[in-house]
Amino acid sequence: MKAAVLREIAQRMEIEDISIAKPQGREVLVRLEAVGVCHSDLHILTGDLQHPLPAVLGHEAAGVVEMVGPEVRAVRPGDHVVVCLTFHCGHCEQCHGGNTHRCNTAEAARAADEPPRLYQGKEQFAAFMNMGAFAEQILVHESGCVAIRRDMPFDRACLIGCGVTTGFGAVTRSAAVKSGETVVVIGCGGVGLAAINAAAVVGAGRIIAIDQVASKLDLARTFGATDAIDGTQGSVVEQVMALTQGRGVDHVIEAIGLKQTIEQGFAMLAKGGLETIVGAARFDTMLELPALAFLREKRVQGSMMGGVRPAIDIPSYVDLYMTGRLHLDQMVSRRRPLAEINEAFADMRTGELARSVIMFNA
Repeated sequence: MKAAVLREIAQRMEIEDISIAKPQGREVLVRLEAVGVCHSDLHILTGDLQHPLPAVLGHEAAGVVEMVGPEVRAVRPGDHVVVCLTFHCGHCEQCHGGNTHRCNTAEAARAADEPPRLYQGKEQFAAFMNMGAFAEQILVHESGCVAIRRDMPFDRACLIGCGVTTGFGAVTRSAAVKSGETVVVIGCGGVGLAAINAAAVVGAGRIIAIDQVASKLDLARTFGATDAIDGTQGSVVEQVMALTQGRGVDHVIEAIGLKQTIEQGFAMLAKGGLETIVGAARFDTMLELPALAFLREKRVQGSMMGGVRPAIDIPSYVDLYMTGRLHLDQMVSRRRPLAEINEAFADMRTGELARSVIMFNA
């Protein structure tokens, strides 16, 4: 099969012919139709996050099941699936506690003494997030494969595998935003737009979008933002305080992962307010927050994949899209073939696009 292979940090990925193993145990072989290009992949490409090389990146995927291992029960060949990176065992304490996205086991990957999933002769390739979805096929643990209705378009379904579940879930599960509450979303890429969409769906009273790109702020309004703040025009904290008559907001969803924006988000909170961080920061990023603010019961938390419960949430998000409440059409800014994977990352670096999607059968 063809795959985009990263051999050196900050270098172009090259399209190579590599081999993929047959499924064993609880593994599923999926023929991919569409893969979203996410900032988490960019963090590996630039070296902001460390990862073994050579590697196949990509983790926001949808496709058709081709073959399953003998122990697979969740899906069968021919099923249309979204593949979610929160693979889980089902029997550790996190899984039993209802937090499968925090699973502690290593069952998602093959053991070191087993044949590799991706290889080229004697050379092995690391699969990012145990997926490696910038390839024509992926071999993954069945717990990440969620069957979806067949009338769902693949180029929109793939976004649900990461960006939508992260942003939407950050609002509805991690932060548990209630009707009438005020919400700030910092960063209006795919994750931020999904968070804005979710805030609108749950009935947030005021939704303030913050970004430095005017076109993204315009897009944020179509997703449900009631107010938009250009981050290049003065202090964003002062502008939020002005909009809220000095009170601050109940919730901040930080979808960038920068020290500055995380600290700004915390400063925007009202008493008892909660900041939820979904942006992936560099591994060496450290935060400075005023200790006195915690006596005002201001809180900060992380959100891992929006606390997603794949088998429950992913079909629900598909239904929300099919009934017109989840705005995925507007989220897809550009579609490219796998051969243009490097150009897709160049698009991302401009900051102008919400999401690019790699299409395998366009």
